[in-house]
Amino acid sequence: MNQEIDKQNFVVMVVDDDPTILTSLTLLISSLGYRTLSAKDGINALELLNSQICDLIITDVVMPRMDGLELLHHVREEYPTTGVIIATGYSSRASYAEVIRAGAIDFIKKPIEHAELEAKLTRALREQQMLRELEKQSLCDELTGLLNRRAFDKRFPREVERAARQHYPLYLAILDVDRFKNYNDTFGHQAGDKVLAAVGDILHLCTRNNVDTCFRYGGDEFAVILPQTSISQAIKVIERILQRFRKMGFGDTDISIGMAPCARDNALPLSEDMAQLIDRADKAMYRAKAKGIGWVINNP
Repeated sequence: MNQEIDKQNFVVMVVDDDPTILTSLTLLISSLGYRTLSAKDGINALELLNSQICDLIITDVVMPRMDGLELLHHVREEYPTTGVIIATGYSSRASYAEVIRAGAIDFIKKPIEHAELEAKLTRALREQQMLRELEKQSLCDELTGLLNRRAFDKRFPREVERAARQHYPLYLAILDVDRFKNYNDTFGHQAGDKVLAAVGDILHLCTRNNVDTCFRYGGDEFAVILPQTSISQAIKVIERILQRFRKMGFGDTDISIGMAPCARDNALPLSEDMAQLIDRADKAMYRAKAKGIGWVINNP
């Protein structure tokens, strides 16, 4: 498949504890047209990944604090859409088979040759582009353009665990369109689809790009994951959503929103803990709907 790569939309991170290699390899990759990041070891790389989008990592194996194989493990667990190429010296004991079994997408020997690096980058990023497109199609709701329930089920546990590790607050909001069935029955399915599509647009407008994540949870229900957000910031987001929807004037429809903080309870199995966190937001949403007050926060 001859698919053109838009190099400027792909970010490659170089990880190496040797400052000379780090600088020269970063400059080489930049000269090939890719956007680059650099990190001096695995810990530094994970810090960057927490705030930067990265498509591909080229990492040395032997480094202080966190080596390349440890970094690979964390990336596979926390950033599964980011590919990793392991770079090793000829004396390294890490073999091609070992790093591929560990989850790397490729392996390159040091000293790195220009032509080999360029070929491996081209192949790796073409594969990443194709995989992301396939993943996007499988996880996207066609009507609203939001992520779907399958995507939520994959993303939510990862976000809760990451928030627990990095000690920042995380909120989950569950939204339901009130009286949607009556509106759909009265005005027809096409009109109902316009309501749902409008909610999708509103969620995109009222949340932070590349930080918050919005989902069509099912039917006329939606969900928003709000990481690194204070309670006052989360309230502002859901109030903006309500105001924008009410200005749309879709008959007597409205939105009810339930929100809950999501702190991991390590005493519970992950699946049970996730179910309880979702249930808190869901119950808050039903209380908001019953009282007709727009939104409710369910604090534990």
